Formats: sequence, structure tokens, C-alpha cells
Amino acid sequence: MEVALKPETKSEVRPQKSLWTAHMTAQTLLDLSHRVVRSGRNHETFMVHSPINQQELGRLPLCGRADVEEALHRAKLAQRGWENVPVKERVAVLSRYHDLVLAHKEALLDVMQLETGKARIHAFEEIFDVALNARYYANVAPDLLAPSARNGAIPFITETTEYHHPVGVVGIIAPWNYPLTLAISDAIPAIVAGNAVILKPAEQTSFTALLGLELLIKAGLPTDVFQVVTGTGPDIGPTLISGSDFLMFTGSTATGRKVAAQAGEYLIKCSMELGGKNPMLVMEDADVAAAANGAVRGSFGNAGQLCISFERIYVARSIYNDFKKAFIQKTEALRLGTDFNHEVEMGSLISQMQLGKVQAHIEDAVQKGATVLTGGKARTDLGPYFYAPTILEGVTPEMQLFREETFGPVVALYPFDTEQEAVDLANDTVYGLNAAVWSRNTSRAAGIARRIKAGTVNVNETYGAAWASLDAPMGGMKLSGIGRRHGAEGLLKYTESQTVAIQRLTPIAKPDFLSGSQFADVMTMAAKVFKWLPGIK
Repeated sequence: MEVALKPETKSEVRPQKSLWTAHMTAQTLLDLSHRVVRSGRNHETFMVHSPINQQELGRLPLCGRADVEEALHRAKLAQRGWENVPVKERVAVLSRYHDLVLAHKEALLDVMQLETGKARIHAFEEIFDVALNARYYANVAPDLLAPSARNGAIPFITETTEYHHPVGVVGIIAPWNYPLTLAISDAIPAIVAGNAVILKPAEQTSFTALLGLELLIKAGLPTDVFQVVTGTGPDIGPTLISGSDFLMFTGSTATGRKVAAQAGEYLIKCSMELGGKNPMLVMEDADVAAAANGAVRGSFGNAGQLCISFERIYVARSIYNDFKKAFIQKTEALRLGTDFNHEVEMGSLISQMQLGKVQAHIEDAVQKGATVLTGGKARTDLGPYFYAPTILEGVTPEMQLFREETFGPVVALYPFDTEQEAVDLANDTVYGLNAAVWSRNTSRAAGIARRIKAGTVNVNETYGAAWASLDAPMGGMKLSGIGRRHGAEGLLKYTESQTVAIQRLTPIAKPDFLSGSQFADVMTMAAKVFKWLPGIK
């Protein structure tokens, strides 16, 4: 089955009463639904609605245990053949996929906006991310997966080689906030390493994942190497985890604990990016205007529904008022809306549940003495789940949003007096995902960054610099996760390392003609000699 995507044009008519676009029609989404794995025993479905105006987008199968078992059966069979495909042919699929993602970017943007309500510019970040991940791993996978010589036990006599084999079937449980990036970019290195993948996307954003899969198949990926099962986590998550050889999960820390416990029960490896309460530090020598712009991007990108966005901003007291004024001004100038163009700068929250959490956190803070500097209200004039970008001051430890992740367009400002105080405040959290430091003295800022206990820290940037550095690992410290995506770690985590050692001329064990004490003396002398031989580790 191949979905017929309409040719892209530069001018589109996008009526607001009906959200359907030239690229994304009800029939297109219906066609995508046929990619969901079905066992034939279950015919239940669920409806996906757009958060923009609650319009019905289409129905998808409500998969159950039998459907996941069917997907696992197909995946195990497909993986045996896929791992024997030469790496150069696997990376060719990624190279073609890179081009297809960019060629169909308007359709991908449309479906992401329909399902998430996010601004188009934030949807484009996902397009770019997936394309760059495909290109990066197409370029580096051959070297990373190639057998590599290692120093042997006895120089010149032991020949040791390290191999990387695919783990088998990789289960991916992806969230709704970045439905293309966190579904497809995490699958790309797993696929090129020779694994099969079964993806369970969030119910609200499954069509985005299915379109991403459709393009992968169009790029030449065998159908059963990457499959999608749709439905609820409690219904299909446990079966997926129990049958997978590796689990990749992105979501809240609370859910991550439960998923990790299930993975531990079956002794399968896992990698998890979890929650964050990310700090931004603005030092006294920072460019105030640049830092304020960064704060807007870092706090309100994707309506704050981003694990690596900022919810705490610490500003040197000497520039606190200047920064606050600039930040408020730039926040109030943000363009909110539902348009399918790049003029809108912030879109909608995903659901009533997410809106309710934002409202509850702000109401709790205000009741306990916090001050709303701007925002602090729902924007139902724009859509059912819109909330104004909000800046708070006077947030104290007894307030919910002081330590809890809000995951919305809400940020609190705090002054600080010394560099050490700023670092201590940044680290005063159970999370450690992302952070930023703003200063004209980049050497000093880099030194501060290294003292912050977070997996990624950006200097004079929000999250984009570290996230887009695909050759470097990305992940969380403390309760923000385990494992890493990106870089060599992002690929090799999906492999099993194997050491093959060939012993020549003489065995490594004690030969019969030496006594135990003689053998010990010979090995001791050899160890002393080997210490000084060049190239011996």
C-alpha cells in the first residue's frame, strides 16, 4: 500500500473552518491507517481529534495484545534478513529518506499541525531534525559498525577484534509533543544498526508517525522492519516491552519509572529521556536583548511542551530589571494562532488535560503569593486549549511549579547575587536534562556550564545548539533519564558488543614446563616490559 501524497505547491488555500489542506486530506489519513499492524482478532478503533478546534481527523485501530504479538512475530522474522543486508545498503535507505523528508515537508508539517496544534516553525524543527539524523547516521554508521581491532592480552600473540551485532527488536514508545522527531529520529540509528523496530506512538499523534513510516518504506525499507501499533500504553505497552530486546522511551519521569521496572523484569536494556525543570542563567555581563530573545524561544517554543525548555530563569541582580522588562516586552509581542503558515510563533497546547495542569500550577502559585508579570490566562478566543505565554515572579518552594515540571508556556524569574549562588540554584532540582548560560565571556560561561548537572548545556543559546550537535550525545542526568541519543552512543546502544580473541603460538595459560612460581615470575617481568613498549595499553 502506498499513500498518494499530492504534489506540493507554493500557494495553498487553507480555510479555517475546515482544517484539511491540499497536502493532508481525510482520505490521506485513512490510507495511512492501513499501515497499523492488525492481527485480525480485534476491530476496535479510536478517533483522533485536532486540538486546534477539536475537528475529527480520522480513526485508527485500537491495538491490543494480539496485534502487538503479531508485530513482534513479523519483526523477528524480518530482522534476521535485515541484519544480513550490507551496511552500505542500509545507509542508502537513510540517504534516500533524507531527501524524501525534505521533498514532502509540507505534508509532514500539515499533519503535525493538525495533530498537535503547534506553530509551523516548531513543526519544521522536527522535519529538519529527522533529515539531519538520517544524513548523520548514513555518514557515520559504516565506521561505527565496522569490526575494530583491540589490543590483545599478549602483544603480537593475541589478536582481538570487537564486533557490533544488532540487539534484535527495538521497541519505541514515543510521546505526542514531538511526534516525528521522537518517533523517527530514535528509530533511524536502530534500523541502520540492523534491528527491526516496533513503534507505539502517542494516540493523539499517530498519523504523524505513520506518515514518517510511509516515507521510510518509500525509501526502500522492508515493510516489516519498521511497524507501528496504535493504542493506549496500558493496553499494549507491557506486551511490547516483554517481547522487545531493547526499549527506547521518551516521556514523564513518573511513567519512565514504571516502564523501567517492566524492562528490568525482562532484563532488557533501555534508554530513556524523561522530565526536566530546566534552568537558564543570565550573567551580569550578558547581552540583555539577546538573552531575552533566547528566553522567549527557550521558554515558549512548542508552547512550552518540550522536555528541554526552560521553566526557571535566574538573572544577575544588577541586570534583573532590564532583563525582565525586555523579556516581558518580547513575550507580549509573540504572535499566537492556528494558521498553517510560518508567521505564527506559538500554537496551542495539546489537550484539556495539559491546559488544566498549566492553569492549576499558575492558580496555585498566585494564591500563594506569586506575581503574574504577563499572561496568566487561557486564550479560548484562539482555540480550546490555547494559553497565553506567562512569566511569573516571586515563586517560592511551597508552590507546585517551583519544582514540578509544568510542561506549558510558563516560566519563573529569580534574581541571584553571585556566580556560585546561580550554579547552586540551577542544580537545586531532581532533574538534569538541559540548561543554558548567557554571558559575553564565553570561556567563563563554559566553565559555569560544566558545573551544572545537566546532560546538555548551551552557552548563549537555548537548546538548539546542543540538540543539533548530532555528533555529541544528548540525554539526562539524575531523574531526567538514562542512556543517550545522538552521536556514537545513540547508535551503539542498539547493538551488542562482541569480543573475538585469537591466541597464536602459545596459550595464555601456564604451560606445563613451567611451575606456578616460574610462570608468575615470567608474567611479572613481561608486565614490566610491556609498560614501556610503545602502543601497548
